[in-house]
Amino acid sequence: MADTIVRRKTTQVMVGNVGIGSDYPIRIQSMTNTDTEDVIATTQQIMELADVGSELVRITVNTDKAAQAVPEIVNRLAKYGYDTPVIGDFHFNGHRLLSKTPECAAALAKLRINPGNVGRGQKRDEQFASLIEMAVRYQKPVRIGVNWGSLDQEVLARLFTENQNREIPLSNDMIMREAMIVSAMESVAYAKSLGLRNDQMILSVKVSQCQDLISVYQDIAGKTDLPLHLGLTEAGMGTKGIVASSAALSVILQQGIGDTIRVSLTPLPGAPRTEEVLVGKDILQSLGFRLFTPKVTACPGCGRTSSDYFQRLAQDIQGYLDDIMPKWKTVYPGVESMVVAVMGCVVNGPGESKLANIGISLPGSGEAPVAPVYEDGQKTVTLKGDHIADEFIEIVKQYVERTYGQ
Repeated sequence: MADTIVRRKTTQVMVGNVGIGSDYPIRIQSMTNTDTEDVIATTQQIMELADVGSELVRITVNTDKAAQAVPEIVNRLAKYGYDTPVIGDFHFNGHRLLSKTPECAAALAKLRINPGNVGRGQKRDEQFASLIEMAVRYQKPVRIGVNWGSLDQEVLARLFTENQNREIPLSNDMIMREAMIVSAMESVAYAKSLGLRNDQMILSVKVSQCQDLISVYQDIAGKTDLPLHLGLTEAGMGTKGIVASSAALSVILQQGIGDTIRVSLTPLPGAPRTEEVLVGKDILQSLGFRLFTPKVTACPGCGRTSSDYFQRLAQDIQGYLDDIMPKWKTVYPGVESMVVAVMGCVVNGPGESKLANIGISLPGSGEAPVAPVYEDGQKTVTLKGDHIADEFIEIVKQYVERTYGQ
């Protein structure tokens, strides 16, 4: 259980009004895929992501117009009652954009910099320094985010040369992972020399393969007490991306590593961007690190459940809880810990229903057409007829009011 897992002790960083680090919950982050120059579309998507639970939202800042749009986006969010921290994602020309539009730096809650995409040689140091100096001037935290696909080539070349002189050379993958950590830690040291404090830095070292991600985060966790942002970059689409992200992040989180997460899903055509936030919440809730909404326990179905009635009821209950939670969480403290069981036959139905806070055991094939309801382990009523779903939802509402009402 999560309450027996000791999270790695990290420095605390404030990003806007959101605290990050081991004294705070593991935070969920997402990123827009709108054109940042489109103020209305970007503002709308940030609100959509925040509404489903994203606690920080990153936006691309890649052009002069995008930089100029940032203050207006933040102002619009405030106008609509949103204080979600907005993070600026800078590559290649970030130093120039922030120098030309300092109000962009002032409006953002955090800057995200990839050392491998800042420049080359002396220009790299100058341009990285320019970004850090803007962060220091406006007292903004920075995520130093190293990515496998855009690794600092000078660091990589240096480590490959050193590896050739080892008695037993490391594999190329090991050198790549080492280069990511070296790039991150050298960038941290340089940023500190320019005045950025430990409580203004977050690190990430993202790759796209599960085992590599687990290994690189295990390594860097032993080398720094800065907060770590986790994410399997370019995870992919649909179930492939969900499974890969869940598998990799769960292993790392179970070891007490990680202070923020993002599930980098490629949306299916026409699918909302919000899916990545919902998956992130499900990962944290499934592991027991955080509770967001009541859990619905439902059996997968078998030959005893030839009707799809229990599946439809489980879907209706889950939909009802998702829709009502924004209201419930403000008036019913603790309701997110509730477990509701919707079971399809007599094999596990009564047992699972008794173990849940409230549960219903629907009749399977050949069973009597009745559905006993259990509350806190005790059978309270037996439902029958054509309105079982509506009656059960009403019983759930009454249970919540009675149990979690102040």
